[in-house]
Amino acid sequence: MPAWNAIEQAEPEFAGRVRRLFDAGRHKTIATLRADGSPRVSGIECEFTDGDLRFGSMTGARKGADLERDPRFALHGPTFHPEEGKERDWPGEAKIAGRAIPAGPVATDEANEQPAGQMFVADITEVVITGLDAEATKLVIESWTPERGLRRVERD
Repeated sequence: MPAWNAIEQAEPEFAGRVRRLFDAGRHKTIATLRADGSPRVSGIECEFTDGDLRFGSMTGARKGADLERDPRFALHGPTFHPEEGKERDWPGEAKIAGRAIPAGPVATDEANEQPAGQMFVADITEVVITGLDAEATKLVIESWTPERGLRRVERD
């Protein structure tokens, strides 16, 4: 599974748009799997650092326990609804799916404190941008996977 920098190298323009969509707001949404297999949706923050996509989970948080048990996740960037009459200006939305790899404790500022949580690095299996065509008449789905690369589909 590739790290974020593999996508930047393979499809730099696409990766740049994904990153801008993710960086458009601080709060994202992550889906994880509970012990019984049902989905859990949680708020989360993430960062693109040193060629990786990283995110954390506070000590005792259920999403962290979910990821330690089953590392599969889906991460949705900030969502902004297209404004009526200005649909052509809508930048779209981005999603990233993959497996969360434990990357050690989240560091704290105090030398004697326990870690504030667990850090994860994403091994990415799919990246998607959903948007509109230039005329704002069709839905456009651009997706990248390591197996097939970048693909674009338009729907009425």
